[in-house]
Amino acid sequence: MGSSSQESRKSHADVHAVCVPFPAQGHVNPMMQLAKLLHARGVFVTFVNTEFNHRRLLRSKGPDSLQDLENFRFETIPDGLPPYVTQDPPPLCDSTRKNCLGPFKELLARINGDQVVPPVTCVISDGMTSFASKAAKELGVPEVQFWTASAYEDFLNNGTLDGPADWIPGMRNIRLRDIPSFMRTTDINNILFDFLGEEAQHCLKSSAILFHTFNELEHEVLEKIVDVSPQIYCIGPLSLLVQDIPSSSVKSFWSNLWKEDYNCLKWLDQREAQSVVYVNYGSVTVMTEEHLKEFAWDLANSKHPFLWVIRPDVVEGDSAILPYEFLEEVKERGFLTSWCPQDRVLSHGSVGAFLTHCGWNSTLEEAICRGVPLICWPFFAEQQTNCRYACTEWGIGLEVNQDVRREEIEALVREAMEGVGGKKLREKAKKWKERAVEAAGHGGSSYNDFHRFIKEVVHLKD
Repeated sequence: MGSSSQESRKSHADVHAVCVPFPAQGHVNPMMQLAKLLHARGVFVTFVNTEFNHRRLLRSKGPDSLQDLENFRFETIPDGLPPYVTQDPPPLCDSTRKNCLGPFKELLARINGDQVVPPVTCVISDGMTSFASKAAKELGVPEVQFWTASAYEDFLNNGTLDGPADWIPGMRNIRLRDIPSFMRTTDINNILFDFLGEEAQHCLKSSAILFHTFNELEHEVLEKIVDVSPQIYCIGPLSLLVQDIPSSSVKSFWSNLWKEDYNCLKWLDQREAQSVVYVNYGSVTVMTEEHLKEFAWDLANSKHPFLWVIRPDVVEGDSAILPYEFLEEVKERGFLTSWCPQDRVLSHGSVGAFLTHCGWNSTLEEAICRGVPLICWPFFAEQQTNCRYACTEWGIGLEVNQDVRREEIEALVREAMEGVGGKKLREKAKKWKERAVEAAGHGGSSYNDFHRFIKEVVHLKD
């Protein structure tokens, strides 16, 4: 399944990294960014998707999109679920940890038997794919865990939650509601509770951990993590590090599993500066039909232009159908689409605020890197924790009550776009953008950590 010809796959590099993301969009994207950085340093990269996501990628990018990527190829393993089953997080998590180790070990053996590529010298696994780390240890090659969520989530799962929430080291003023959703359960057999706890414990025992963050953003909890797992590297925001690598077919490749609608960028070109509310709940979040309608009428009543990404599966057990009256009301100032190039949208000057689920990629890579304030409606996983820090510690967000009501959201949109509070959010967001750029720039903390990782773990010389 290699994506290059035999001749182009012959590499002068002695280093071959196998990158294994957890099979969800929010994990695939940062792993791809890391893979691009490694490839730019001369590393031969094998990127391992599940068969299900590989099919999605081909549908999104086109059947020939994975060809001619020199010294970079894709491989697949099964996820253990029946074909075409909806990839809900609990069964997917349970299935990957039970079924992926054997197929992945077979893949590593096949790669090492291939005479036209370098042997595997390093396995970089998502913090939620410990099977890949276990296989690397059996093979006797360095294994690295890449934690693609915030550092706060990793520490929340390391066994320190026996006492009250305000006793969590490195995390001040945390409420129970700010703890990741899978930790707030009374069922110790809950799949996500068990899975994330097990994966995080394994991650902290790894020989090295990469964190998709930068020191200044999460310094308190990172200082505590060092006490548990001393060999850590903060290499975020990855998109800023990738900006500085040479142009290539690999650098220009994007790993979105949905087909992107670029017409929204032309629509944004016609709007005034900082006048548009961008709305996207991510790749997994689902809501009730009632909540969808509340969000719709909040946007309509705010009277601001908006760009709204509505996935076909965003409503639980049904299609996302908006009222005719709403569509008539907003037809002159609303743009609806099923997916878009989010990084380019949030870089656009007409976007003034981002109504988001607070996934880590959306928070760090898109909002903080672009200096865009947030209106936060966290759904599950670590999104509640990200929301808490965005709204309190970093001062770049406003929180939506979980029980969505249009009057409240309308008021938050108006405050973010027009109010004194919104002006303060933009000022804070601008400062965090500057700090992120500084961290990823030459001599910055993330820049230095990545180069330290290259030397100490990947064993590449400058």
